[in-house]
Amino acid sequence: MPRKAQSALEYLFILAAVLILVTVTIRVIFSSVQSINSSVTQYVETIKNKLLETL
Repeated sequence: MPRKAQSALEYLFILAAVLILVTVTIRVIFSSVQSINSSVTQYVETIKNKLLETL
C-alpha cells in the first residue's frame, strides 16, 4: 500500500473517531439538559403548589 493511501486511510479513521466522540458528547449534553429541565420543572411545580396552599 502506497504511503499516500495509508495516510488517507489513517486520516479517515481519525475523522471517524472524532465524529463518534462528538456525537457521544452531544448526546450526553442533550440528555443532561433534558434531565435538568425535568428537575427544574418539577421544582417549579412543587413551589407553585406550596404557594397556592399558603394562600
